[in-house]
Amino acid sequence: MTNISMPTVLLTEDEVRDRVDGVAREIAKRLRPDCVGVCLLTGGIWFAADLTRALFRLGHNLAFDALWLSSYGDGRESGTLLIRAPLQRPVEGRQVLIIDDVLDTGKSLTIAADICREAGATEVLTAVFARKPDPAQDGQPRQTDVDFAAWEAPNRYLVGYGLDSGGHYRALPYIGAMD
Repeated sequence: MTNISMPTVLLTEDEVRDRVDGVAREIAKRLRPDCVGVCLLTGGIWFAADLTRALFRLGHNLAFDALWLSSYGDGRESGTLLIRAPLQRPVEGRQVLIIDDVLDTGKSLTIAADICREAGATEVLTAVFARKPDPAQDGQPRQTDVDFAAWEAPNRYLVGYGLDSGGHYRALPYIGAMD
């Protein structure tokens, strides 16, 4: 193993699990039987997997799809948003739950919601594991908020549980900070 610095732990693995179960109970109240869960790749995979299993335990068997959007690359600053892979499952006339790792600027979630609406979704709900404070760039508030957030995160550089730094740390079972 290479010599890497380890982040400061902000949420333990058990705390992450408890947050996922808690937000699943909130989401379950709003889901319809026709709901399609749409994971935003790549960071949303960890939360989407745990969340859809938690929802299943609560009696919701979501259809599943993914959108692959990319804006960060291996850096820390958000750049141009690229759509690397579109939806594969029809969402026309259905409810969609977009699942992502973090709400920061809101660009990815705004684009994903627009894609789902353009594909004919009747309702688009959004869920993230971590909602960071609004960055209010140039005095403008972020583009969107979310319907559900498992954790109100501090304004720090987060890693773990899908969040990365240059492609590293995503697989940590906890949330840490690299600042």
